[in-house]
Amino acid sequence: MPEQSVVFTFHPWSDTTRSGAMKIKKAIFPVAGLGTRFLPATKAMPKEMLPVVDKPIIQYAVEEALASGIEQLIFVTGAGKTPLENHFDRSYELEDTLRKRGKSDLLKTIESLVPKSGTIVYTRQSEPLGLGHAIWCARDIVGDEPFAVLLADDLIQSDVPVLHQMVKEFDRVRASLVAIFEVPKEDTSKYGILEAEEGFNGTVRIKSMIEKPKPEDAPSNLAAVGRYIFTPRIFDYLGAHKTGAGGEIQLTDSMVALLEEQPIFGYRFKGTRFDCGDKAGFQQANLAFAMERPELREALTDFIKTLMVGR
Repeated sequence: MPEQSVVFTFHPWSDTTRSGAMKIKKAIFPVAGLGTRFLPATKAMPKEMLPVVDKPIIQYAVEEALASGIEQLIFVTGAGKTPLENHFDRSYELEDTLRKRGKSDLLKTIESLVPKSGTIVYTRQSEPLGLGHAIWCARDIVGDEPFAVLLADDLIQSDVPVLHQMVKEFDRVRASLVAIFEVPKEDTSKYGILEAEEGFNGTVRIKSMIEKPKPEDAPSNLAAVGRYIFTPRIFDYLGAHKTGAGGEIQLTDSMVALLEEQPIFGYRFKGTRFDCGDKAGFQQANLAFAMERPELREALTDFIKTLMVGR
């Protein structure tokens, strides 16, 4: 596709969007999952609270959102998520103890967990009906404006927050976006896979999508990652509650339906993605983020060398 054809001069969602709602101000965090792949660790602790170095996975996603200009954080929760809610709330007893003991650095860290700008809203997904249903549960909170979705399991190490990169791209294309990356052909059955045509500066225009296709059925090896920006029209399709792969309400299916009336683009982000919903990916993330820490790097480097020699 010619580069100039990707630049849009219209707002395909303007007839349903409030005036002045161009800025991406709200982000949805679907966190209702049970985390069965990490049992028994997640029996009594939400999987989003599993630590990467010394911060829970969900905190990285929240920090990314806030650094990208998000003002309202919307958590779609389920049973057993109270520790997550407590994490982003004040803990007066702990703060008082740290203050009395003169641990000012730790106190500052704890206080920073409660966002000073914007608000946190919690809503419940009453049944585990899939990612599409979880996002639909936040429809009344989002309203008629574009919004972001962040899946905490996809932890991305980057110099510039991926959502910030996508917000800038949204300002250019004025249409829904999904972060994408290339996967080995044999792994297509793990992802939503795109059929797309090349566009401008690495951004592709999506023609269709299929959820977790077998390698022989996959139209490409371009996979969706857990960072999205949507126009509010997506809620109309999610609200149809049509089930797809796995008997769940799939986000991918509603995106395919949305393509019939609005464009959706795939954005090749700059950064390294770790699948923290997978045990190996989770350990890789811990190592990669720990190696960024000067106080940990030397000890870890020596330990890794020892392990490699031992093999």
